[in-house]
Amino acid sequence: MPIVEAVRLALGMIRAQKLKSFFSLVGAFIGVTFLIGVISIVNGMDRYMREDFAGRLFGVNTFTLRYRPFNTTGDVTDDQWRAWLRRRRLTEADYHAVERALGPDMLVGVESWNTVEVIVGAKRSRSIEARGVSESYFRIRNYEIGAGRTFTPQEVSHGANVVVIGSEVAEKFFEDTDPLGRTIRVAGFPYRVVGVAKPQGRLFGISLDKFVIAPYTSQIKKAVNPHQIVDGIIVKGPTLPAMQEAMSQVEAVMRTRRHLRPVQDNNFHFETQDDVLDFWTKFSRILYTALPLLVGISLVVGGIVIMNIMLMAVSERTREIGIRKSLGARRRDILSQFLVEAATLSTTGALLGIVTGILLAKLVDVATPLPASISLSSILLGIALGIGVGVVAGVYPASRAAKLDPIAALRHE
Repeated sequence: MPIVEAVRLALGMIRAQKLKSFFSLVGAFIGVTFLIGVISIVNGMDRYMREDFAGRLFGVNTFTLRYRPFNTTGDVTDDQWRAWLRRRRLTEADYHAVERALGPDMLVGVESWNTVEVIVGAKRSRSIEARGVSESYFRIRNYEIGAGRTFTPQEVSHGANVVVIGSEVAEKFFEDTDPLGRTIRVAGFPYRVVGVAKPQGRLFGISLDKFVIAPYTSQIKKAVNPHQIVDGIIVKGPTLPAMQEAMSQVEAVMRTRRHLRPVQDNNFHFETQDDVLDFWTKFSRILYTALPLLVGISLVVGGIVIMNIMLMAVSERTREIGIRKSLGARRRDILSQFLVEAATLSTTGALLGIVTGILLAKLVDVATPLPASISLSSILLGIALGIGVGVVAGVYPASRAAKLDPIAALRHE
């Protein structure tokens, strides 16, 4: 029997026996829906973490010197935490020493932060992130200015109270008015707005535009870096090898400044985008390991259901099989017919699952902070699984149908 004809008969059976067909489709449908949806979300997260999140928060060819790790993976013992907390904090003097040690090709900056109260007229908010930074911070972190400018080296050296605000802060406090040149009170001190950063969007539902950035030498230091303490010293190189060389130089500078002997470990930490990507790699590995198991369980259940439905169909159509064999149908014709019917059932469920999985991924992408990226490979895998489950589940019923004796089949009531 031609495959096209077998598929046509199978689709006719689906239309004629809707309830049985529904139960036959549901296993492959659920399995493939889950497969497409989860793979799309995990792929979207993976691309977001590697291309957007890590690059945006850490920068390309960039590392940050901190007194302890801020992003940790795995179990950290209480003793380790206490050891980290006992470490000396970084200071502005450390920043200047690192800046002097590195060549002009390297961008060196400093950052400190805290959550402060911001007031403009009668409006106020106590949950604005304030950052005290050097003028190079904007180039290192690739901040784009939508209006106005960043502050100058002269303003940093003089400790001028000037500030660059995030787009959400501008919308909240100034609405339709131009914020440039206006006064905004940060942690109780007045600042003149000189720039508004372009919108950066949200990260897992958290706004990245709710900040104010001022020179670390201004009065903001009383809120974010008192006693000349800084949270991080950032270094950006033109290339990855240059960054790695700079990291070795900074390590030597800090070990010298802290009088560490060769046998002593570093009492400071280098943070790169690899730290957060290492955590994500471990987490995504778990997801990719668990995914085949969950999908496999659903497809096995779906295959068992299809097998039972096809066995029932063989029993109900025994006389039909006898008539076909008596008219000259060969064993392979009967075998191919039932195999194609089983594969058609499963593939139809898989196709519905693919459509539903894509819609589910789109819904998650729009309605939640989780990104989703639909890949062609997951769609092809869903189709292959649909066909494969149908063929495997249909082998036994098709074999039974093909082996029926035509005389006995004709006598079957």
